[in-house]
Amino acid sequence: MNFKAELVACFGQPVAENPTGVMQEAAFAAAGLNWRYLTVEVPPAGLSDAVRGARAMGFQGFNCTIPHKVAVVPFLDELSKEAKIIGAVNTVRREGSRFIGENTDGKGFLRGLTQDAQMDPAGKRVVLLGAGGAARAIATELLLAGVAELIVVNRSVDRVAPMVDDLKPYGPIRYVPWRVHYEVRPETDLLINATSLGLYPNVDWMPDVDLSRAQCLVADAVFNPPVTKFLAAAQARGLKTLDGLTMLVYQGVIGFEMWTGVKPDEGVMKRTLLDAMVKS
Repeated sequence: MNFKAELVACFGQPVAENPTGVMQEAAFAAAGLNWRYLTVEVPPAGLSDAVRGARAMGFQGFNCTIPHKVAVVPFLDELSKEAKIIGAVNTVRREGSRFIGENTDGKGFLRGLTQDAQMDPAGKRVVLLGAGGAARAIATELLLAGVAELIVVNRSVDRVAPMVDDLKPYGPIRYVPWRVHYEVRPETDLLINATSLGLYPNVDWMPDVDLSRAQCLVADAVFNPPVTKFLAAAQARGLKTLDGLTMLVYQGVIGFEMWTGVKPDEGVMKRTLLDAMVKS
């Protein structure tokens, strides 16, 4: 008999409301794996010790959430190509004795886009709202996937300009100032909200955009609630939508695959996550 469980974790602060562990543990059980996912409160001053402890205890990897996605980089042995471009890590995997930093946020969005929404981003015209960490991860994956045009709409030029400059070598990206009622033009193929507008508890907030001429797929990176006010407005206009819960599930699926080498039951992960949010 082998009573040793393999360990992974989430390091962040705060983490009490992070539902990732519920989703991952359900997937481990469904796959018959003796793995545990620990949700651990790690203050910034303790991050180096947490990573050192994960190494010492043989963790197979861990997730990083706010405020550690950038701060964790110096404590890792290597970064994937995408993580280097994004400049942030949300998933760490073990390779022998080494910790490799990955970023699965954009990959999760891309998998949802191709698998659930049935859209190949190659050659598409995309409008991305926001310039934060989620926006940068999504933008990186879309550019690497070969979009024809990526327009980043943001109110603060100080935040968006470095992002656009950094990503220009990887594809056609440009910045448009976010004025009142940004109009989504008919030639747009994909519109993405990568801001936190609409995230619980501020469920009545939504991006200030004009969808009257839009004919595109509308996606939201906000996962709680799964159908945001923004997505509901798009659906009311007859537009196809992609929710943020899908992105969250798929980034977890990719992390699961990186750690275990096993393909998880995606349905179990999504149902468990939905159930956890309904009960919270």
